[in-house]
Amino acid sequence: MASKIVTLDELRANKSREKFYILIHGKVYDATKFMDEHPGGDEVILAEGGQDATEAFEDVGHSDEARALLPAMLVGDFEKDSGITLKSGAAAAQASRVSNAVEQGSNLMYFVPLGLLGGYFAWRFYTGA
Repeated sequence: MASKIVTLDELRANKSREKFYILIHGKVYDATKFMDEHPGGDEVILAEGGQDATEAFEDVGHSDEARALLPAMLVGDFEKDSGITLKSGAAAAQASRVSNAVEQGSNLMYFVPLGLLGGYFAWRFYTGA
């Protein structure tokens, strides 16, 4: 049986609570019934409507159990010549690496000054200054 091809117009037309399609890795899924069960709440899913949600899906790090739910929700493949740029697995991985680097940089922004401040007080304490 050939897989249904979902157009960009169809994807964008089905992004409400009543009928919700989500695009992940070039496949379109009907997540309408799952919205109320989503652990992150329906707002998280609704924010990804009408666009490629691959990056958001991968950034969260969904479990094997969550991935196992996808085949039952499959509507079909997304049309290749839609004008929307699909994020490949490599692009999602790159986005994840950038996000991690920014997070580590943000952590340094707090720990370096706190370490210096702690060192200063330790120096004052031990030297009696």
